[in-house]
Amino acid sequence: MRRTTWVVAVGAALAVLAGPTVFAETNSQQEKMKTCNADAKAKNLSGDERKAFMKSCLSDQPAAPAKTNSQQEKMKTCNAEATSKGLKGADRKSFMSSCLKGSGSEASK
Repeated sequence: MRRTTWVVAVGAALAVLAGPTVFAETNSQQEKMKTCNADAKAKNLSGDERKAFMKSCLSDQPAAPAKTNSQQEKMKTCNAEATSKGLKGADRKSFMSSCLKGSGSEASK
């Protein structure tokens, strides 16, 4: 009986000592999640890009470099090129289609 009381007392003491560490770790993870979410929002990330960013941010690994020729960048480049050429209607639609399939200005050559 006396041994059981001692084991329970030691177990309780360990739980009290370990408790703040567990809570601190949870709070730091929550803070990291808040920070990473704020960064992702500031960068206007969504979908797979946001998932990849959050994964790397939460794991303390450096973020992977952004795709240099993402679909959004292609769209901006092709749109600017079509506007500079003064394309309208079906010609613009055809140009945009071929430009987006290629790599931007190479499609116009």
